[in-house]
Amino acid sequence: MHDDLPSPLATPPSAGSRAIGLALGLLLTLAATLAGLLLAPGWGSAAVVLLYLPPVLVTARYAGLVPALAVSVIATLVFNFFFTEPYRTLRIDSPADLVTVMALFLVAVVTSQLTSAMRTQAQLAAERAARNATIAGLARRLLSCTDRDAVAAVVTCDLARLFDCHVVFAVEAEPAQILAAQPASPALAPNDHAALATALEQGRVTGRGMLHVSPTDWQFHPVSGAGKVHAAIGLARTDGRPPVAESQRELFGNLLDQAALALERARLEAEASATIASKERDRMRAVLLASIGEDVKPRLLAIQTGARSLRRNPGDKEAAGAVASEAAKLQLYVDNLVDLGPGEDQEPIICGPLTIDLFCHTVSRDEAPVHLTPKEFAVLAELARHAGRVLTHRHLLRAVWGPAHEDHIDYLRVAIRALRQKLEVDPAAPQLIRNEPAVGYRLVPPEVPAI
Repeated sequence: MHDDLPSPLATPPSAGSRAIGLALGLLLTLAATLAGLLLAPGWGSAAVVLLYLPPVLVTARYAGLVPALAVSVIATLVFNFFFTEPYRTLRIDSPADLVTVMALFLVAVVTSQLTSAMRTQAQLAAERAARNATIAGLARRLLSCTDRDAVAAVVTCDLARLFDCHVVFAVEAEPAQILAAQPASPALAPNDHAALATALEQGRVTGRGMLHVSPTDWQFHPVSGAGKVHAAIGLARTDGRPPVAESQRELFGNLLDQAALALERARLEAEASATIASKERDRMRAVLLASIGEDVKPRLLAIQTGARSLRRNPGDKEAAGAVASEAAKLQLYVDNLVDLGPGEDQEPIICGPLTIDLFCHTVSRDEAPVHLTPKEFAVLAELARHAGRVLTHRHLLRAVWGPAHEDHIDYLRVAIRALRQKLEVDPAAPQLIRNEPAVGYRLVPPEVPAI
């Protein structure tokens, strides 16, 4: 899965690749010598010097610094042997030839060092780009996860592919609950379960290679965020090596941070769904109670009227009195039920300089009225009902635009931008409606004054 993504875990060039680069440099040195033997009679030995620089450059590019230095030495000796007097010896009689040979050697060494340094920097840049692409790819896939089971599946699959090891994703329960694993049925010994429980409870790395617990096959890392441990990820290799090498720890830590952010976002999504469900129940309850008031009270009034008629006419006055009494009690009961409808929206919400009246649909800043469009007011009202809490993009889109528009984040950004233009002193540095990157927005709590 996702095999098209770059892997930041590539190893440095092997001994075989360096040997091939060295062989290529030697072949180019031989070619430069042959070309020099053809050019020297007409152009002189000085022109031949430049022919030995390309082999050094190629060797430094493909094999590294040490092979390039070796080719530099060989190229200098070959030039001395074939193109300085006395020919076919390594002696140098002329001071000018000595200077030429030394200059060739120094230029070759410097060139090899510069080329090797550029090669190293290019490799580092490629590794950083691959690492960033890996982190961004995981973050992009986690954005579509709406619950922790989906987060666990994506993270487990990616870590198993990147680190070539077995992976488990567990959350705290009694005992710890494994949400996802690669392979599907992981083999955890009793010591492994103890290490997993310790990682979840204490929020530290446990297991293989650690001294906190007895020897285990798995190494467990806590996934922490917002001051709490959300889950633990276990890794194990069949060859017994540590699952995360020292050079890979920074990448692994970044991936754990992305997993923690996704779990926190999933938790907020769950809370938002529960809040919306609660509001829907309250709305249905209010409709039901209103229906009781509209449909039952007229009938109760008819009963009372009939009971009064019985009192005026001859008949069983005791029965008529009982009917009237019960009808009065039932009417009082219905009136009390109707009065139990949610009334929190009737009290204005004050957040810093803002006064938001959800009942009258009015907003004012420092007692000056502010005109908002219906969508702008709906977004602000939802933030005000949960002032101080972060509401996810999905929550706000579902509450204001409906479930069909949960992915249209642009709608929400336009509304937030308009609200800041109308409510903030400095829209470029908002103090009332705060942005929580990759999560959502929150309105300053009522007890916190605007700065």
